[in-house]
Amino acid sequence: MSGSVNTVPRGKPALVCPAGSLPALKAAVDNGADAVYLGFKNATNARNFAGLNFDPKAMVEGIRYAQSRGREVLLAINTYAQAGRIDEWRRAVDAAVGLGVDALILADVGLLDYARKVHPDARLHLSVQGSATSYEAINFAHEMFGIRRAVLPRVLTLAQVEQVIASTPVEIEVFGFGSLCVMNEGRCWLSSYATGESPNTVGACSPAKFVQWEKVPAAAGKPESMDVRLNGILIDRFDPDESAGYPTICKGRFDVQGETYYAMEEPASLNVLELLPEILAIGVAAIKVEGRQRSPAYVAQVTRTLRQAIDAAFDNPERFSVRPAWKADLAKVSEGAQVTLGAYNRPWR
Repeated sequence: MSGSVNTVPRGKPALVCPAGSLPALKAAVDNGADAVYLGFKNATNARNFAGLNFDPKAMVEGIRYAQSRGREVLLAINTYAQAGRIDEWRRAVDAAVGLGVDALILADVGLLDYARKVHPDARLHLSVQGSATSYEAINFAHEMFGIRRAVLPRVLTLAQVEQVIASTPVEIEVFGFGSLCVMNEGRCWLSSYATGESPNTVGACSPAKFVQWEKVPAAAGKPESMDVRLNGILIDRFDPDESAGYPTICKGRFDVQGETYYAMEEPASLNVLELLPEILAIGVAAIKVEGRQRSPAYVAQVTRTLRQAIDAAFDNPERFSVRPAWKADLAKVSEGAQVTLGAYNRPWR
């Protein structure tokens, strides 16, 4: 942060929460979200996991539920159209507009161009998958495709976010809570290497069809364990008393020169509670919660906590402090039971 930032919030940012299912959408709306984001049950959606997302009937019900309560619905078509199948992604854009959602979240420049030309009145947001980390990139997307908001990748310091906001007419959305990704926002070379598929092509990191769980019986003085493999590659081993999250190769534990540890990234969740006054002061338009793959209980807890915290920071930024109950509530749903400020508080420049 630069020392010149005004501590008076410019306007209360929207709280944008994940909806991987109809119950999760209702949990977000009922607990204070200003907007929800969701996706179709297909590869156009970067959270294309089995058992998640919306069929046509649930989509109509979810949109009705949110909009009838004055909340916005943002529909993510945030993977990249694959060669020979471009019409699938174009049909998703057409369907989203026909459903009357409040905005489309797009990453693929070809789809942005299509949406701008075919649906000129549609509100377009540039997805974090678009990896626009500078105001020049955002302004280009604004000039070429008319985007109204850009979601920033989680690699910028708060001072860099401030510079972007000061240099673009586009609304800026930042992440406030949820899992982090060591890759270039969905361009997962590790998942591609191990399985041939990645979030930006099929909409899922470590696709479930490649995941194998193996119970390893106790032997030679070692306790029983659970091995997890991704397309045959051993990426972690859990003891009976360890909790195991969804296996992603970047957050696996590996044997490196005789030592086993998280070689690439430890499981942790971004949590910006303590930075909320600064985030509000620089003019962020929206604060986003990651987690369309998480449960309705997760959505309810995070939405409720951030709603209270954002309201408190906006109403009295000078006297804002993080309540112990907020920290405790978010710690319960944090990945690996750890939290971080991520790049927002990076000590080097």
